[in-house]
Amino acid sequence: MSRTKASTMDVDLQKVFGKPVPELYEAAVGRDASPALIRALELRSFLALTEEQVADVRDRVHADMDPDRDMGELSADKLRFDAQWLKAALDARDGYRTALGQLLLTMPPPDQRQDRPLRQGQLRVTAALPPSPAPVPQRAGAARARRP
Repeated sequence: MSRTKASTMDVDLQKVFGKPVPELYEAAVGRDASPALIRALELRSFLALTEEQVADVRDRVHADMDPDRDMGELSADKLRFDAQWLKAALDARDGYRTALGQLLLTMPPPDQRQDRPLRQGQLRVTAALPPSPAPVPQRAGAARARRP
């Protein structure tokens, strides 16, 4: 993925997780990497790639529209295709930004996170149930034994 390309949300990732993006990628390969960190970095990689696509299409359109370029080289079909490609790339970018932003909003600040793993033990019920209002007959619903 795009680990080395910058994205527009790198600063937000650093604020939430408390480390620069390259260090976050290093932490994500460890055994105890949080699922939220892994998911955030996946979204960030997709975002960086999509932003690169947006920039490529933008640069291509700018080059095609250069005032020094021969007017005979202009193509409405090519520009229409670039506009469709740009719209698709911008829609994808907006989707990744939204998804990553929502994920980051659910994360507690770095100083409030627990560094210890969560307890994996089974939960126990500590409250007793109230007694039933009427006693249940001893053999209610019991199947009769068959006689040979």
